Amino acid sequence: MDITSAVVTGAASGIGRAIATRLRSSGTRVVLADIDAAALAGVAAELGADAVQTDVSDAGAMAALAAAAPGVQLVCLNAGIVGRDLGAPWEVGAEDWAGVFAVNVGGVANGLRAFVPPMLATGRPGHILITASLAGLVTFPTGGAYAASKHAVVALAEQAALSLADTPIGVTVLCPALVRTGMSAEGEDPEIVADEALAAVRAGTFAVLPDIWSGAITRRAGRLVSGAQPEPPAPA
Repeated sequence: MDITSAVVTGAASGIGRAIATRLRSSGTRVVLADIDAAALAGVAAELGADAVQTDVSDAGAMAALAAAAPGVQLVCLNAGIVGRDLGAPWEVGAEDWAGVFAVNVGGVANGLRAFVPPMLATGRPGHILITASLAGLVTFPTGGAYAASKHAVVALAEQAALSLADTPIGVTVLCPALVRTGMSAEGEDPEIVADEALAAVRAGTFAVLPDIWSGAITRRAGRLVSGAQPEPPAPA
């Protein structure tokens, strides 16, 4: 798909900023969105892009973002947070559960609700890129609300892909392992992740995940089917 216009949430840092940078370098018109107004303004000035301060957990704010990008071809629902508590489920406070799900899951649901109907109405090819995580495909003993939220995000992406199967709108879900962002000082370069994600969008690939974790994902599925107790995942 020749991408001429895009929206990127969580665009002020990390993967979102890298995706926006790659898109702008190829001449794509981009509308950037983030809750951090100061950081967003800085990235918008650097990239020469439009910006709309947006709280993705607010359905009204996402509707306003969609209104600011009529006819958009690529929507990158990337915004996400880790949360404060990354222990076992019972160690995570109620406020953290609510806040993480509001952004990570609510942000995707609000984005789909705001963007998909007008994209379908145009009848033109388009694509939704949803950022999930490896933590949404395998289950670690800890990870707090973040891990559970990313499993929900993967399910939302699958639902969207199935519902849009007979339309010109495609769906890609990005499931990276650790990435060097504000969430982690270690991991893969976000620009490499952005390149992989955009290549998958253009190829019409559904899931983007690290090859070294494919065995762990397969083993998890096998244990679920067999009824075996879960085991901690490990890369190949």
